[in-house]
Amino acid sequence: MTKSITTSIRLEINLSKKLEKAAHDLHRGKSWIISEAIRIYLKQLENSDLTKEARRQSLLASKENNPDADLWLKHNEESWLDEWK
Repeated sequence: MTKSITTSIRLEINLSKKLEKAAHDLHRGKSWIISEAIRIYLKQLENSDLTKEARRQSLLASKENNPDADLWLKHNEESWLDEWK
């Protein structure tokens, strides 16, 4: 069994009700649903970052003078730098 930690979160009432219903309908615990939702969300973020990096490298590798590519690279470089501030 994998190790786990206990944490607490604050949910809007509407979201809490939906979570309760999903847990009941799926015959799963609320913790399982929350863990799965976080796992899926983080995987999507990871894939998004990998896609952005692949696009960046592709644009850098192409030797074409492309104003749209330059704008995309500049915007994403600034976004990346902002994350590290």
